[in-house]
Amino acid sequence: RRVAQLRQLRPDLTPVGVRGNVDSRLARVGDDLDAVLLAAAGLARLGRLAEADELLDPETMLPAPGQGALAVGARADAAPWLREALAALDDPATRACVLAERTMLAALEAGCSAPVGGYARIDEPGYWEPEIFLRGGVFGGSDAVRMSITGTATAAAELGRELAASLLAAGAAALMTESRL
Repeated sequence: RRVAQLRQLRPDLTPVGVRGNVDSRLARVGDDLDAVLLAAAGLARLGRLAEADELLDPETMLPAPGQGALAVGARADAAPWLREALAALDDPATRACVLAERTMLAALEAGCSAPVGGYARIDEPGYWEPEIFLRGGVFGGSDAVRMSITGTATAAAELGRELAASLLAAGAAALMTESRL
């Protein structure tokens, strides 16, 4: 997903797979690499976001659906005080965004290793309720299908399914199959 998007944005670059922890990846910059592309969410979790020279717009470089969102779960028979404490951590806007992204991924019948990107955000409130903007993309080689949809935040799952259907109608299934070859 990242390499395909990078090739579309900058066809003059030659992406190289890099493994290792953040320190070993960053150490290669200036040595044998000109730059390294790292997930901003990962750098932020490590408290090292300030080390990034540039942050790419998530609507341009689509992250994996649900990337950066954290969840906490409890057993169905958890004590009421625990369920109450966890409910206080819930952020309805984040929940709606992740629901839209993950529903799109599921409707595409794609897994976490599929070349699928998705990014949802809550826009300023619409006339009656907040609106969600969902952008999705499926990438294969130098080809891609990217689309977006907007609707009410309460319809997050429906928007995810609708966007997936549009992506599939535009050839996304062939791109996912192509990337597995």
